[in-house]
Amino acid sequence: MKLNKNIAVSENGFIFNPLSGDSFSTNPIGQEIVRLMKEGKERKEIVSALMDKYATDEATIEKDLSDFFQMLFSYQLINEHE
Repeated sequence: MKLNKNIAVSENGFIFNPLSGDSFSTNPIGQEIVRLMKEGKERKEIVSALMDKYATDEATIEKDLSDFFQMLFSYQLINEHE
């Protein structure tokens, strides 16, 4: 899962899509997911990183990550979703 290459992301979670002119902000966990995506991490690596950092089960992380990817897809920040 990769962000579209034209998407700008600031260190404080501000996301800007220059094609649409839309901007979004995300919470700290969303910021971490976006950072991992920008680093080229695969879904399994993102899940593993989140499980290492947060006290929750894999099923919850998978569901929340799927929801987050769906939101990114609906805002045209990624080309495909899982």
